[in-house]
Amino acid sequence: MPNPATVVPRPAPVLLPVEGSDERFPVRRVYCVGRNYADHAIEMGHDPSREPPFFFQKNPDNLLPAGNPFPYPPLSIDVHYEVECVLALKSGGANIEAADALDCIYGYAVGIDFTRRDLQAEAKKLGRPWELAKAFEHSAPVSAIVPASRVGHPANGRIWLEQNGRRAQDGDLNQMIWKVPEIIAELSKLFILAPGDVIMTGTPAGVGAVARGDRITCGIEGVATLSVEVI
Repeated sequence: MPNPATVVPRPAPVLLPVEGSDERFPVRRVYCVGRNYADHAIEMGHDPSREPPFFFQKNPDNLLPAGNPFPYPPLSIDVHYEVECVLALKSGGANIEAADALDCIYGYAVGIDFTRRDLQAEAKKLGRPWELAKAFEHSAPVSAIVPASRVGHPANGRIWLEQNGRRAQDGDLNQMIWKVPEIIAELSKLFILAPGDVIMTGTPAGVGAVARGDRITCGIEGVATLSVEVI
């Protein structure tokens, strides 16, 4: 059956490049894990004990493919970088067992969760959601996805970010409070995961503010690197 006519133009699909391929990864949803590195939880003024993970979302079209600049957003004077390991799912479901979770992953990337920290602080104070701080245009630059068939499933490896050549964040994937299989398992209790879902897994300590003209470079050892100019 042909696609029905629509009353407004169809939104363009969000397609991320795949390293070494002409094919693209179609994005369905974007999930994010909050405070998943103990040292970052401490720097944000929280207890780093292993409390249940919490999640928030960005919009698929918030993803900014590599090679594009990051426009400094309006209504904020305190925008922070947060480097993250990004998962791209090829399958999903509900109530996935942690032992089966890695089978759901198509590949990995490195990304940045840009955050309007001043708006986030105000939302926290008022007990309001974080979308204004997190889900704004171009707020998630991301590298090309590298298939797990090429890099495996890294449980450790340096994750880092430099601001204008100065190392600002320097952690290791093994410092995650909730590991990748656990993240998928816990998230699948709350949502039915599906192919095309993207998960940003949290950031190590060292987050800080950016300014127009900054060059942000980040990477995950053995996976990918990403460079973004703030304009």
